Parts: sequence; structure tokens; C-alpha cells
Amino acid sequence: MTSEPTTAPDVSRSDAKRRAILDVATEVFLAQGYAATSMSEIAAKVGGSKGTLYNYFRSKEELFSAFITDTCQGPVITHFDPLEPIGEGRSVRDSLIDLGTSLLEFLHVDKVVAMHRLVVAEVGRFPELGRMFYEAGPKMGETRFAEVFEAAMNAGHIPRNDPKMVGQRLKDLVMSDVYLRRLWGVADDFSREAIRDHVARSVDIFLSAFGPACDQAPT
Repeated sequence: MTSEPTTAPDVSRSDAKRRAILDVATEVFLAQGYAATSMSEIAAKVGGSKGTLYNYFRSKEELFSAFITDTCQGPVITHFDPLEPIGEGRSVRDSLIDLGTSLLEFLHVDKVVAMHRLVVAEVGRFPELGRMFYEAGPKMGETRFAEVFEAAMNAGHIPRNDPKMVGQRLKDLVMSDVYLRRLWGVADDFSREAIRDHVARSVDIFLSAFGPACDQAPT
């Protein structure tokens, strides 16, 4: 006897349950950290058995990995998906300023900052958290930046170079000490205008090393 295929309402309920688990896990992880959080506590807050929780996530490590991915995914879509390719319809400089501004605004999202602080605080005792964070966050960002710059090089908008290295250099210049001060809680609240001004100065330095001369800032 064959089983009936999963119906749409069943799938919807399953997705809703997974969403509820992630929402609770996010709240607990950010409030208590990784070590102090238990699967039993999350199951109790969700309202169900620990066995049900393990049907969705096989371990606390797997749940934490899903939390990292989920925390990054929404802001990434918001800040990066609307961007046009570098040099398409506008100057390379303006394109890079938009890219750098999106990066810095993404890194200033409160939940992203809280997640980074959590990983740094816990990684000494749980080295696997650093790997999970890197794989789900920074590594994906490096790959995306490399793809963006490779496309710009293929289109002739930026001189040929190692796209991964070039993307890293822009990221480093844009972040400079701004993101560290944000992590430490000693940064002023940056307005969008202040962020864009900071990024513009970083882009000008970047273009002096990696960009076409015609796209450097006017003197």
C-alpha cells in the first residue's frame, strides 16, 4: 500500500513549525548564548516535545547553523539584491559606492551585529561555531563579491585582476575600523549620509589601486 503524497497544507504547517522554531531559537541564542541554550528549553518555548524539535533539527549545532543562515539571509536580500552590476548605466565609482554602502548597512543591522558578538564570545569554547559562521556568512559574502567583480572585469569596467582579492580589498577598506567600533559598542550611530561619505572615501582609495583612472574622484 502506497502512502498518500504530502499535501500543500501539510507542507505549509511544516514550514510554519520550522519558522516558529527558528524564531524562538534566535531569541534564545541571542539572549543567552550558545552554551547556555538547550534544545529542551527551545522545545518548551515553542510548545512541543523535544522529539518534535529533533524532527526539524538533528542537533543544537544544526539549529545554530540554521539560525546563522536565517539571520543573514533577509538582510542580504534587502541590501544586495536590488544592486545593478558594476558600471551598468552609471560610473564604476558610483556603483562601488552603492555596493560598499550596502555592505556597511548590512553589517550595521542589529541582529547581524549581535550574532557576530555571540560567535566571537563563544568560539574559544566551541571552535565549530566559527566555522559555521564563516561558511554561512563571510565566505558567502566573499564569493558574492568575487562574482560581482569578475562580471565587472569581463565587461571591461575594471582592469583584469584576481576578483576574489579585489573584492576583499574593497570590503577591507569599507569596513576599516568602523565595524570593529560597532562591535565594541563605541561607534557613533551612523546616518546613511555618514556611511555613504565614509564609503566614498574608501572607494576613492580602492580605485587608485584597482580602478580605471577615469573613474577616480575629481580633484
